[in-house]
Amino acid sequence: MRRILSICLAVVFLTACEKKLDLSPTQSISQENALLTENDVKVTLIGAYDGLQSVTLYGGDIQVMNELLGNTDNILFTGTFAGLADIHALEITVQNTFARDTWQAAYNTINRINNVLTALDKVTSSEDERNRIEGEALFIRSALYFELVKLYAKTWGDGDNNTNPGVPLVLTPTTGITEENYVSRNSVAEVYTKIITDLTRAETLLPASNTIFASKGAAAAMLSRIALMQGEYAAARDAANRVITSGEYQLETNFRNLWYLYMNNGGANPAEYIFSMTVTQQDGANSLNTYFGISTGLAGTGGRGDSKILSAHINKYEENDVRGEFFVQVGANFYTQKHLDIFGNVPVVRLAEMYLTRAEANLRLNTTVGATPLDDVNEIRERAGLEPLAAATLQNILNERFLELAFEGQGLSDAKRTRSNWSGRPWNSELLILPIPQREMDVNKNLVQNEAYD
Repeated sequence: MRRILSICLAVVFLTACEKKLDLSPTQSISQENALLTENDVKVTLIGAYDGLQSVTLYGGDIQVMNELLGNTDNILFTGTFAGLADIHALEITVQNTFARDTWQAAYNTINRINNVLTALDKVTSSEDERNRIEGEALFIRSALYFELVKLYAKTWGDGDNNTNPGVPLVLTPTTGITEENYVSRNSVAEVYTKIITDLTRAETLLPASNTIFASKGAAAAMLSRIALMQGEYAAARDAANRVITSGEYQLETNFRNLWYLYMNNGGANPAEYIFSMTVTQQDGANSLNTYFGISTGLAGTGGRGDSKILSAHINKYEENDVRGEFFVQVGANFYTQKHLDIFGNVPVVRLAEMYLTRAEANLRLNTTVGATPLDDVNEIRERAGLEPLAAATLQNILNERFLELAFEGQGLSDAKRTRSNWSGRPWNSELLILPIPQREMDVNKNLVQNEAYD
């Protein structure tokens, strides 16, 4: 009897222990318990913004890779990060960690967005609130797909857009890994079509003003970039014009104030910034500062000094151009001042670009929507301290665009769309495209590799 009682007590004790140990995790929740309320949806959207501002995405690496990729005419990269050195020298392998991490972070953030979009019915406080959330989600996903298709696929118009592999369009949440999750690459045309459709809807849903989050102007600005990439000049012109005439943004009169948050009181978001990633002492990251900045001894400056700006680039500015003086010399080397501020926000798109897009599109179409091409290009030149042009040519506008947006991640895209050589390489060189990461190729037999890395 005593032995039986001992066994029973042991069973009770073990059962009690198992129940105590069978606890729900406190730092994660199951899919069926997630996104049950409007607040859950809002928290997940904020999580997507957190992913977007990571260093591997709009926290700077997307812009850094676009700037460094084969850009030996303007930049000398001397950093010790092998992945970036290989990108700069066009000696990229399928194991490149920067290409891998940006791909992975983008799709992780897209998955968060997909969860938001499938739970919009939980947003019941107001139609305006539901529209805002949907618009922001569509903007983030579309912006990321645009960056992915530019980095990992052939340029629009380089061959057949309908057959050239773009990137996989994943539009529903990934809740578990099955055969259906091993997706193929959609065509370049399919990716662009989806981006445009979603951004067009986002523009209708978003508010005109939305603090640091995506706004109607941000969606229109991204649509303008995409249309310009496609050579759809009327659409690019009209989208840029919507941003300019909205009255929500103004050109900063002092070019320097676009870049210094603390030192020159530029403000967390200068009125010229249409969309940017906020960086504070508590949150956010700026890898443009990490790789393009350098500590100068002045408070608030920082960076590794990896990206030296070559004299060949500096010599492209006209005399008295404030942008040509916006470099700092440390020893024998020059660095752009755009990314010296360790707490400077990371600009994604700003108003000056919209003026130059409208100017280019109007000139190509022989139209004057919003303003003449001459007026728009002179608006940017005069802010730079230059004399106005008497007449505008396409080359004038492209030159202003190159100098105005230098080291902001747009030069390579502009070279590709205008069919211009990039540091001696043809615009459609297979080496100017990142590889699909080997990690993805290993787990997904349906993916095809880019030609240069087969």
